[in-house]
Amino acid sequence: MQSSHAAAVVSAVFDEPNLVADAGLVPVVRLAERAGLSHLVGEAVRITGAGNSAGANPAAKVMSLVAGMCAGADSIEDTDRLRHGAMPALFDGVRAPSALGTFLRSFTHGHALQLHRVHRRFLASLAARTPLLPGSDQVAFIDVDSTHKRVFGPAKQGAQVGRFKGIRTLHPLLATVCTPIARPVIAAVRLRQGKSADARGAERFVTEALAGAIEAGCTGIRILRADSQFYNADVVAACRRAGTHFSITTGMNPSIKRAIAAIPEDAWTPIRYPRAVVDPDTGELISDAEVAEIPACTAFTGRKKAEQVTARLIVRRVRDLAKPATIGEQGELFPVWRCHPFFTDSPFETLQAERQHRHHAVIEQVIADGKAGPLAHLPSGRFNANAAWLILWAMTHNLLRAAGALAGTFHAKATTATLRALLIHVPARIARSARRLTLHLPDRWSWRDAFTELFEAAHAPP
Repeated sequence: MQSSHAAAVVSAVFDEPNLVADAGLVPVVRLAERAGLSHLVGEAVRITGAGNSAGANPAAKVMSLVAGMCAGADSIEDTDRLRHGAMPALFDGVRAPSALGTFLRSFTHGHALQLHRVHRRFLASLAARTPLLPGSDQVAFIDVDSTHKRVFGPAKQGAQVGRFKGIRTLHPLLATVCTPIARPVIAAVRLRQGKSADARGAERFVTEALAGAIEAGCTGIRILRADSQFYNADVVAACRRAGTHFSITTGMNPSIKRAIAAIPEDAWTPIRYPRAVVDPDTGELISDAEVAEIPACTAFTGRKKAEQVTARLIVRRVRDLAKPATIGEQGELFPVWRCHPFFTDSPFETLQAERQHRHHAVIEQVIADGKAGPLAHLPSGRFNANAAWLILWAMTHNLLRAAGALAGTFHAKATTATLRALLIHVPARIARSARRLTLHLPDRWSWRDAFTELFEAAHAPP
């Protein structure tokens, strides 16, 4: 590829009022409207105060922020991309970045809770109107995890040096919902200070996430998956109150070590992964492992009798190549293993339950997706403004997932970055005729069929 020599001189002039760079926002914003986002915000979010104009028309401001994030905005200033060219002809009520920043900075913890309520109801509405979670009436997985987001600036509220030496972070907590045939959507999010313990507020958060999954149509078998920082009696109790199974990594505490040591050698079943998986301890790729199960293991024995839980302990062990085995005259005598146990009441058989638990890592894809997009920055110095930004990202993620589900099989599995590139960042020229607007899109656009499916589904009669 090279520059065209058909013209001797190429010049650039910004003078065309009928062009837009993100024509894919037309069906996506219509989908958000059909799912009732504006109505939900108008009902739930109330920012009041004497002379406070920041709370005026919160629905228009939330829609502007969500649309900006759909188009790739990772800061408040980036939302100005909604006001170029012919965008005012396509969308009413687009707010300037200065108004959106003032709106976010007016948030308190109570307002963030109001926005949480909107997020949960919006997810349920999207799931009811689109094939967002196919198979959720059979089995669904709720994954809980936390992450650290590095932030800069000494005035950033809540930022602290926590797990990573010398790095100031905020500490989001999130829960996703997926099925064996659907990519995950976000059921709940929380923003915490950088030094917050991983499991701080876990019981309440898990309760909210499970309620959101049920509202989103997960009426079949539900399994909560989590890492060892959520291995506690309160999280298990929250699962049982919600009628949900659990699958939680235990870590290697002394009682777990004793239980694993008591497993007879003939109880281990060899397995081979079709594709190598990353060992969580060493980062090495492994293809072979062995699995065993203790059918009745009692956990939380330090709690009172009513809070103790008896369930299955499933253990996967892999060879520790960093520690060579003892070699005798007759060959290998004492191989060294690393064990990865998890505690579960899953109704599935051992190998299937182990395979499902390993798939908990799918939540890391959502975290990476966010950090490559709107979570590249937590843009405000105020903690509650960043908490609102996090919730708006969660709603944006779910909206893009719903749009991808309507656009076809390939886009239903694509990352949000791919959805932006193929469905949102589509240039168009607007033509007006007989009080109608027509979007003229690029000829021979490779993803024309997917865009058309999304556009027609979003604009179809209710």
